[in-house]
Amino acid sequence: MAGPTAVGKSALAMRLAKMLKSDIISADSAQIYRYLNIGTAKPTASEQKEVQHHLLDLADPDQRYTVADFQKEANKIITRLWELKKIPFMVGGTGLYIQAVTDSYSFGNKGASREFRDSLKKQAGEKDGLEKLYNRLKEVDSATANKIHRNDKRRIIRALEVYHFEKTPISSQEKRTRPENSPYKTKLYILNMERSMLYQRIESRVDVMLKQGFVKEVEALYYKGFDVDSPGMQILGYRQILSFLKNELELKDAVAEIKKQTRNLAKRQLTWFRRMKGASWIETNGDNDDLERIAQIICDEVKELGPLQSNTTT
Repeated sequence: MAGPTAVGKSALAMRLAKMLKSDIISADSAQIYRYLNIGTAKPTASEQKEVQHHLLDLADPDQRYTVADFQKEANKIITRLWELKKIPFMVGGTGLYIQAVTDSYSFGNKGASREFRDSLKKQAGEKDGLEKLYNRLKEVDSATANKIHRNDKRRIIRALEVYHFEKTPISSQEKRTRPENSPYKTKLYILNMERSMLYQRIESRVDVMLKQGFVKEVEALYYKGFDVDSPGMQILGYRQILSFLKNELELKDAVAEIKKQTRNLAKRQLTWFRRMKGASWIETNGDNDDLERIAQIICDEVKELGPLQSNTTT
């Protein structure tokens, strides 16, 4: 199940997990980082106690975690859940993570190069350096450049690194196999909401995060030594609050930027999801009764799902 940020995926997933008597596999590229809790809307400790969640807290904020890493771990969890006679289901807003698993994406075999990456980081630190790197990426891999923010240094550098060593764009490596070759029979649901209502929920969520102590969370991470070069600190929300802590932005401006960029993120997510074939789109108003209704519909439809093969692809 996928959907834009703040649409109500997590609340729906909790209901569905209880109905199916199963676990939740998170497909969120921000929630894989340890210590990033408030700003990623990570399930609370009580929620995780109530329903087991997988693929959270997989890396420290200064560690690199790839889509290929996620795919490998997700396949392991899926196999394990099938062995326990549970129906696995992924929930998240990172479409690439979901499709990497369901469509069995293939990835390049070359590893990372610290030396080459450091040289790109040095270039990015120069005047207009990051803009030049982004323009270079647009030349060699416009598909990837169009999907990421021009200030997302980590992903720009990673994409250039892959192109340099693999001699092919990272976007072309995210290839789908034929459906009949996939080890899984899947159903895909996209949760959607009227745009103005979604934007209101986004803005309210940001306000709630601030009340929950988002600034203190980022401050604690900064004091631990996680700075702007850490992948986790480049995540939306964290980089803006970090700029405030470093006196580069007023708090009100940082908050306004978070809300604006989160709305833009929702637009990009919806654009991605519209390209996902075979999806069932479900409109919601986000209230409890509506989520209960949707959970029952999905539960009734997925009960016939089962593994097509032995599900040993890990």
